[in-house]
Amino acid sequence: MKEIINLLNNTKWSDAPEYPLGTKKRVLHDENGVKTVLLKLPEGFYMEAHSHINAEQHFLLKGEYISEGKVYREGTFQSYKAHENHGPFESKKGALVLVIWFP
Repeated sequence: MKEIINLLNNTKWSDAPEYPLGTKKRVLHDENGVKTVLLKLPEGFYMEAHSHINAEQHFLLKGEYISEGKVYREGTFQSYKAHENHGPFESKKGALVLVIWFP
């Protein structure tokens, strides 16, 4: 039987040392080059522009962040191609973001 995951459940969070201090993550799926993670961005979050070897999708579930001078609010979806530079990212009040990386 497959595990049913409630995205808004406040359990199974861990520190995300690969992100700025205070960021939390919850890995939902990690298999065959596809990774799905919930990220809790803390107040005052800032991350420099960067790229990945895989494509990346963002679903902004709560809060908002600013990237490249634009404000992205709840319900926003963004997609980036592999090796595409994206960011910087800033969240003044914090945010909850579903991130998916795939080949």
